[in-house]
Order: sequence, then C-alpha cells, then structure tokens
Amino acid sequence: MKLILAVIQDKDSNRLLQALVENNFRATKLSSTGGFLKSGNTTFMIGTEEIRVDRALQIIKDNCKHRDQLVAPISPMGGNADSYVPYPVEVEVGGATVFVLPIDQFHQF
Repeated sequence: MKLILAVIQDKDSNRLLQALVENNFRATKLSSTGGFLKSGNTTFMIGTEEIRVDRALQIIKDNCKHRDQLVAPISPMGGNADSYVPYPVEVEVGGATVFVLPIDQFHQF
C-alpha cells in the first residue's frame, strides 16, 4: 500500500476529484493554505495499491495545470524600500506537489 499526498490549487480540486472517482480511486479532500501566496489549496490523501500509483500520478498530472497569476507584493517592513516593487508581479501557480509514502499497515473499520 501507498499513501499519495497531493497538494493542489483549489481551482483544480473538483476536476481532480471527479477524475479520481471515475478511475476508482478513493480520496479524502482536505482544505489547506499555502505559505507563499497565502491562498487556498486542497490536499488529497489517496490510499492505493503500489501497482496503481503510476495511474494515480498520471491523473493528478493531467488535471492540475500551471497558470500565471498576478500577485500584489508585500510592502517591506523596516527593509530597504529602494527594491520594493509597488505593482503586481506575475508568478506561476498551480500544478501539484505530490508525496508518495509507504504504508506499513492499512485498516478499515
């Protein structure tokens, strides 16, 4: 058994959940918040047999896309204001951060 933890952008969560269900994966969906942009994320916990991990990863890859987003920079507090950029900056967001963990035991009660 493996546990897949996938942290994705909220915009991709419904599409990913539907694709996982269509492919007979059970997933637990958790709300989470990213540290860099302070924006909403969704973390999926997916338990599966080792032979199905590659299929689950492909589903995640197909449904979680990178996109560009404008973010307002945070003003410097006590820092050098010369390097502060007072207008929005475009950054790439989205995609998925995925961890695959080994599971020693699995119980379902």
